[in-house]
Amino acid sequence: MEIKFDGKRALVTGAGKGLGRAIAVKLAACGAKTVALSRTQDDLDSLKAECPAIETCLADLSDWTTARQTIQGLGHFDLLVNSAGVSRVGPFLETKEEDFDYVFNTNVKALYNVSQVVAKSMVEKKSGGAIVQLSSAASTQALKDHAVYCSTKGAVDSLTTVMALELGPHNIRTNCVNPTVTMTAMGVYAWSDPAKANPVLNRIPLGRFAEVEDVVNSVLFLLSDKASYLNGVTLPVEGGLLIG
Repeated sequence: MEIKFDGKRALVTGAGKGLGRAIAVKLAACGAKTVALSRTQDDLDSLKAECPAIETCLADLSDWTTARQTIQGLGHFDLLVNSAGVSRVGPFLETKEEDFDYVFNTNVKALYNVSQVVAKSMVEKKSGGAIVQLSSAASTQALKDHAVYCSTKGAVDSLTTVMALELGPHNIRTNCVNPTVTMTAMGVYAWSDPAKANPVLNRIPLGRFAEVEDVVNSVLFLLSDKASYLNGVTLPVEGGLLIG
């Protein structure tokens, strides 16, 4: 099944590393005029060297007003992938306000802000469009020491359904991809210890964690016209983890 985005303009947040970067590169390969947004210039420079067709944008999404102005200045988009995300790990009883604010400000507040700006342009221009959020299987599957992170992903899932409800009449589809542990460079580092990884792997019928391509392909499918009747979906990309 070939997916093409010729004539489409796409914005990917959190595109400097990991899944966001891989998504931006694949979108460009599929014909989309892609803008990659990151808060780290070195990451954007290396991405531009890897894929010269990608337009890059340096921005810190934690600043509500500045982020809005930056996104508005980039112009109209047909596709949006909210991939920017952070985490702070620790026991529920030891979570500090600064930890809570740091994770929620990026994973929920910034996502809300960016989506609002991009969707308003879609509505005003009557262009329709597609938005995909990078959520997580952790939105419904509790992870020890991840109380704040899990909470943000639950919020993303809920926000996605409301966006789907309100934006659907404007022919704007909003969906989520909810992967389990994914073998980005960070994922390999964080889950390389068998004592940590095996209890989770043993619950996955397919017997492996997600590869980057598993998630990227799911995102591209939901952005494409092949998924033109999918709206408000939370798509689990977790090898069957949640069925046990």
